[in-house]
Amino acid sequence: MMTNERYSAVPSTDKEVDIINIKGIEEIGYVQQDSILLNCLTPEETAQCRHGLYFQDGERRVDYVLTYQVKKPSSSRARRHSSRFTDNALTRSLRRTRPQARSAKPDPEPGPQETSADHHEDDKRFRREEFEGNLREMGLELEKDEDGKTPGVGFVKIHAPWNVLCREAEFMKLKMPTRKVYEVKQSSSVMEKINTFISKVTDPLHPNVEENRIENVKHLSHPFSREKQHLFDLSDRDSFFDSKTRSSIVFEVLKRTKCTKSKFSMGITSLLGSGAYLAAYPLHDGDIDGENVEPNDRKLLYEEWASYSVFYKYQPVGLIRKYFGEKIGLYFAWLGVYTQMLIPASLVGVFVFLYGCVTVDDDIPSMEICDSRRNITMCPLCDRVCSYWTLNSACGTARASHLFDNPATVFFSIFMALWAAFFMEHWKRRQMRLNYEWDLTGFEEEEEAQKDHPRAEYEFRVMQKSLKKEHKAQKRPTGESSVKKWKQTVHSVMRGQKMSEKEKLTCRDRCPAYMTNIVMMLLMIGVTFAIVFGVILYRISTKAALHMSSNPTTRSNVRLTVKTTAAIINLVVILILDEVYGAVARWLTALEVPKTDKSFEERLIFKTFILKFVNAFTPIIYIAFFRGRLVGRPGSYLYVFESYRMEECAHGGCLMELCIQLSITMLGKQLIQNNLFEIGIPKLKKLIRYIKSKRSAFQEEEREKKLQRYETDFFLEPFAGLTPEYMEMIIQFGFVTLFVASFPLAPLFALLNNIIEIRLDAKKFVAELRRPVAARAKDIGIWYNILRGVAKIAVIVNAFVISFTSDFIPRLVYQYMFSPDGSMHGFVNHTLSYFNVSHFQNGTAPLEPEILGFSVDICRYKDYREPPWSPTPYEVSKQFWAVLAARLAFVIVFQNVVMLMSDVVDWIIPDIPKDISVQIHKEKILMMDLFMKEEQGKLQVLDNLTVDGEKENSSAHSPQLRPRAVSHTQSNSF
Repeated sequence: MMTNERYSAVPSTDKEVDIINIKGIEEIGYVQQDSILLNCLTPEETAQCRHGLYFQDGERRVDYVLTYQVKKPSSSRARRHSSRFTDNALTRSLRRTRPQARSAKPDPEPGPQETSADHHEDDKRFRREEFEGNLREMGLELEKDEDGKTPGVGFVKIHAPWNVLCREAEFMKLKMPTRKVYEVKQSSSVMEKINTFISKVTDPLHPNVEENRIENVKHLSHPFSREKQHLFDLSDRDSFFDSKTRSSIVFEVLKRTKCTKSKFSMGITSLLGSGAYLAAYPLHDGDIDGENVEPNDRKLLYEEWASYSVFYKYQPVGLIRKYFGEKIGLYFAWLGVYTQMLIPASLVGVFVFLYGCVTVDDDIPSMEICDSRRNITMCPLCDRVCSYWTLNSACGTARASHLFDNPATVFFSIFMALWAAFFMEHWKRRQMRLNYEWDLTGFEEEEEAQKDHPRAEYEFRVMQKSLKKEHKAQKRPTGESSVKKWKQTVHSVMRGQKMSEKEKLTCRDRCPAYMTNIVMMLLMIGVTFAIVFGVILYRISTKAALHMSSNPTTRSNVRLTVKTTAAIINLVVILILDEVYGAVARWLTALEVPKTDKSFEERLIFKTFILKFVNAFTPIIYIAFFRGRLVGRPGSYLYVFESYRMEECAHGGCLMELCIQLSITMLGKQLIQNNLFEIGIPKLKKLIRYIKSKRSAFQEEEREKKLQRYETDFFLEPFAGLTPEYMEMIIQFGFVTLFVASFPLAPLFALLNNIIEIRLDAKKFVAELRRPVAARAKDIGIWYNILRGVAKIAVIVNAFVISFTSDFIPRLVYQYMFSPDGSMHGFVNHTLSYFNVSHFQNGTAPLEPEILGFSVDICRYKDYREPPWSPTPYEVSKQFWAVLAARLAFVIVFQNVVMLMSDVVDWIIPDIPKDISVQIHKEKILMMDLFMKEEQGKLQVLDNLTVDGEKENSSAHSPQLRPRAVSHTQSNSF
């Protein structure tokens, strides 16, 4: 139970005044609140207090909670301090008037039972005591609870009264709905009928929440002003500022409140970093399950959004924004738009795949490869242990390659480039509509003001820099100019000016951090390349080892085994390095000490994206553009470490291997990292916290008792930001767009993953995470620029994949330049060159040259080279240059045409919907009319007062002495 008595101590002598100081008060370990706590009087108020959503008086709602560690005082301190003191006006005045006395008198020497940890705890208590006192001076109301069911943790409950809410809402320029309402009309009757029809058809897909119902009226919003409170509907003050707005207001006060006496210039962020407080968070609205659970927004979100049974429904974006704020609401709105846009892309991708399945039997090159009558002997795939093989053994690979390498692939690549452009434009329009609905159309000024708010780490570094200069200034220098500067520095310190306000971190201060960032980024990228190279060596050595096997089944499945195992190894390495790179990126960003939170977030996103993008796509880029290009030819192969021969592509091309690598990496990341990790890691952390609480003598009967709301939320996982959520979707967007020419089913798998991902993230936000502080945002920030960059790069990458990885261009060149009848007959023979087996290098010829049952004199390999009997044996042929020229021409034409089409789409579709622009213009006119009417009302009141003054003056004086005209003139001048 919380103590409700109020203690006071009035010193009678100067000696007693010296004893009663802040540290002595803090060593007692308890500071009572200023206001007298009231007991709950009614059963309803008792229930509210039991749930922990209100103060003990049952009326004031808890808007924010601070937690700190509570340790029992040592026996020596308990003997010296036997009473508790409140943080009243007397102790605060002692803090202000006797800081020098406190610093002049050193603390008593620690006794045998006192340790440095005790002094550290005393320092934390002093910081908390000063900070909480400053919060009370800011108008917030506080209530403490150290005797709850969570041992070792104290809670500070914070309530913002009405006057504080109004003051801070005016400072933050929060847009609030006014009394004025207007009708929202569609642009035309046809559009209204279409929207009504679509609404009726899709009604089963809408969640059962009020926010998703179409309303024909809208409240006119205006930044809150205490002088214009009559414009707003204040009939119910308790609901005028919702819980999300109240918590964000309190958080702004917590960030702005300073602890200067404890040498901390910033507020709650510094105190959290130094350990004075364990956590700071707003409360959830209530429980989501159980008996007799009262209806609340959290429970509604859990039922209509976070449940897998409603996966087919739209998201209640309005309710998400109402509960979590605009920034999180925009993320889930963007994720919903992205998932919806994946539906047409998935359908087209499935169509392309089915087209490949239907036409595989009609593909002439595949038929020629699979024809057993064509006895084409191929050169060995590795030195010594590999022998000659027949081309028809690659029949399965050739047929499988056609599923992903067919004429429809080019169409699909163009479609996906235009799809990315449509997606960007659709999101911009959707974002603008949400800005209008959420009253964020005039948010630029507030956003720019928030950019200048410095981070605690930046302030701490500036303070360290100032202290170093102060320390140097204490040593009096020689020289007239130096002495003058030294005196100015000392005078500024004596006047109590903050040097940290004059100082700032320059590029020179950050130069070591910048150099460390460059070196570490290059090192991490080098590590990725090294691992990819290691996997290449694994494939080469494993392939040679499997070819030496005596088991014919093993030897026949060498390629499939090596491809699959190498792709799995790449996946495991990618998952491990993703976690490592995330931690490294955060560490590197912290070294730079960015000034603002926005700058910190953008730099962290940039570094994390670069590292994770390189980590995920380096193996895929190697297979797509480098494998099979640096091989050499029979008799003159390229070797690594003088013993490992570089890899060759299968006869069907590297596109099939690229598809295997891409599918395993994409599906593995989505299944393991995005789903299993997100489900398993929070449950594991929850289990660890449970075990720790059990070890801390958390008795079984106490665990069975229902905790207060602020205690329950303390055991939830803290919110770590939206960067991980966006990052996994951006990497997935890269898989969907960058190499879609090799894997047309990528949009389908992304769609299936996102359907699960939305509900998984929803459940995590609603049930497993502490409620994040609501943050305002007008857009998704730097992520939109990254998306545009990935979409532009995707056009170039797909052009090169079609040109250099697939056989699309060589087939066109053969059909229109070298085919005798204009068909694809003879294409396979056209792409194979001849090699005389007597030209093998020493020690590289097959150990079993007659494994096919006959002696081989000439073998074939895939390349465009002159035969050994030509005047220039093994030199590249004219066919090679013709194909290369066609490939480069296709890249240039494809890139320019597709980008031009994307720009046309961007130009045709306006960023702002027409009806929204009309409504925004209408709101401006209505707001102007509202203020004009208000101004006219003020003038009318002033005129009435003037007329009343004239009447009073005319009745008080004689008409003969003061004519009416003169009286009128004088009253006007008055």
